[in-house]
Parts: sequence; structure tokens; C-alpha cells
Amino acid sequence: MKKLTYTDLLAGLIAGASMLFAHSSMAQECEDLVLGSAISLTGKYATNGVHAQNGYEFAIKKIDQAGGVKIGDKCYNFKVIYYDDESKGDRAATLTERLISQDKVQYMLGPYSSGMTKAIAPVTEKYQIPMVEAEGASRSLFNQGYKYLFAVLSTSEQYLASAIALAAEKAQASGSQSSSVKVAVAVENDPFSLDIRAGVLEDAEKFGMQIVIDEQLPRDLSDMSAILTKVKLLKPDVLIVSGHSKGAATAVRQIGEQNINVPMIAITHCEAADVVGNFGAAANDFLCSTQWAETLTYQDPLFGSASDYEKEFKSAYPEYAQKKVPYQVAQASAAVYVFKDSFERAGTLDKQAVRDAISKTDLATFYGQIKFSDAGNNIAKPMVLRQIQDGAYNVVAPSNFASHALNWPRKQ
Repeated sequence: MKKLTYTDLLAGLIAGASMLFAHSSMAQECEDLVLGSAISLTGKYATNGVHAQNGYEFAIKKIDQAGGVKIGDKCYNFKVIYYDDESKGDRAATLTERLISQDKVQYMLGPYSSGMTKAIAPVTEKYQIPMVEAEGASRSLFNQGYKYLFAVLSTSEQYLASAIALAAEKAQASGSQSSSVKVAVAVENDPFSLDIRAGVLEDAEKFGMQIVIDEQLPRDLSDMSAILTKVKLLKPDVLIVSGHSKGAATAVRQIGEQNINVPMIAITHCEAADVVGNFGAAANDFLCSTQWAETLTYQDPLFGSASDYEKEFKSAYPEYAQKKVPYQVAQASAAVYVFKDSFERAGTLDKQAVRDAISKTDLATFYGQIKFSDAGNNIAKPMVLRQIQDGAYNVVAPSNFASHALNWPRKQ
């Protein structure tokens, strides 16, 4: 065996250093592509604001690991400048101005909630900044003529309307008319929940159902006992509640405490409020609207299947290991994926070209198909309903997505 000389060792060290430098250079090839987001990290929407931020960051890491965003002969890694809007619309608008005017952000990820999105959309529109948002579902966002606002999620009037169809179906199966069904509605006074109310009332009218309670939840969402007293008195067949995470927690807790016996109860934000983890058996048989479920058959080349996404996300964020990944997380990741796809199809960083590419999106993802109408809402993905059955979230509607039969009437 040849004896190594000092010259050999020196040459080896130089070669090793050269390889290390070359590898380091390759890792540094991708430039930053900056996005902005004013998002609720404190205040009443903080729970879901954090979910959305985690979904953004998970997608960004996945894209980085897959080689970044390819535009021409360059690659880019997304970087997001976040500011906390404190769940206040006026602050969200001010921070969006700051992101655009001071930080020179040219592309925006959305905030959390329809109300916050409604507050900042006029700002992004004024500056012609493309925004792909994942958490503002109010249909009122999409009748303003905005050209730079695009939403990956289904609009809010669809969230709980399918519960009304289910109630009609069950009434008819038991030999009653759908017009005999009595409906109670209790929602937050915000654009998202008011749209849900509108969708429920429209569908109830189609079936000739009676609306026996139509109330707004208290502003702080911490006590709906007065409404539940009316529920006990009027005995509706269906109770609809929408109040984001805090409202969901209040509903499940107080419905259990007051022994409210309604055959069908449908609410929003079950997973985000972790009603199973927080209230156990008291959450059983609640119907929960969802934009996405890990049991659905959606998939794409970056994230894999819906099930793959859930497993990888839980591995990256162990705090979710013992609960369902909220759909707010998944749709936030989908919004980042739309930006990647659009930049690559545009082949440029020109914001008008990117905006035009976003408008032509027709993308299969782990979250579902994404295709935008001229108004900017996603017209390609349905909502689904899950029912909490012995602590598990099982898809029960629509029937072509259902993995389990509906428990009805709800057990008390």
C-alpha cells in the first residue's frame, strides 16, 4: 500500500474543501422569493392563524426539499414575512400596506378568516398584488370584482348546507315530509358565518323547512346558554352553529352541560377547536363541516396523497400527533403550492404574468382540485361532512365521499 505523503494529505484536504464548497454553493443557488402575510397569531382567531402559518411553512419546506421553485434557469425558495394582525381588520389592512410599501412584497398569502381577508383585499387590489388565500371563504369576497384575489377553498355557503339535505333525507326515510323539519340557526356576526346562515336558510327554504330559531352568537363567543334555552323550548330537529374555533368549543361544552337533545347538530371548526380532545364523548355524533379529510383520494407529485400529507405534517409538527390535522393547515399548504405552480407556468417574476397564471390554474393537489372562476373562488372542490363517531372523524356526506354511515338521531 502506498504511503501517504504530506503532499498527498494536503491535496486531499484541498479536494475535500473544494467538494464541500461546491456542495455549499449548490445549496445556496436558490434565491429567496418573498411572500407576505398579515395573519392572526394573537386575538380570537389565533388558534387557526397558527394552523394556517404552520401549513404555509410546511409547504415551503417541502418545496425547498424538492428543489425549489423553477423559473427559467433559476430556482427560488419561498420566504414569508409575517406580521400579527391581532385578529383586527384595521390592523390587518395597515400591515398589508406596510408589507407592500415598506417591505416591497409583490405577492401575498392570505390572512385567517373572511373578515380579515375582506379587510386587506382592497389594499392588495389597489396595488395590484396577487394574493392566494386559503382561509377566507365568504362568498361576499367574490362579488366585488377583484382581479388579484384567489381562494383555494370552497365558499362558505356550502359549509353546512349539506346538513339540511341530510335532515330532509332522514325525515323522508322515516315517513315524514321534509317540510316538517324544524331548524335552529346560531351564528357569529361575521362575513363567514353570515354566509353559512344564508346557505342554510336557502336550502331550508327549498325543502319547505321551518326556521324556528335564527340568532347571532354573543360577540365574545363564550356563552350561548340563552340560545340553548330557546332550543330546549322549541325542540328543533336540526341545530346549526358557526362561530369559528371559540364558538365550536362553546357549543360543544354548553350543549353537553345543558343536556340539549337535538337529533342533528352541525357545527364548523371541530378539528381546529379539538372538540374531541377537549370534550371527549360529549362531542360524539356532532356533524362537522370540513374542506378536506385525510381519507379522501386526492394526491399530487409534491405532497403525495391526502393521507401522506397528514402523516408527514404530524411528523414535522408533533403537537398535532394526537389529533386530526385541521383542514386550515392543509388548505394553507395548498395555497403555497398554487403559487409554486403559477410561478413556474408564468416563467417570470412579473406580477401581472403571475396573476394571469394563477387565474388559469387547474391543479390536482392532495387537498383537492383547484380551479378558479373569473371571480377568484375555487369551483372544482366540494365540501364534505364528517361525523364524530366514538371519537373518530368519519366522512358521512356527500354519499360518493362517505366512508361511514350517519348516526341518526344523535345519541344523547
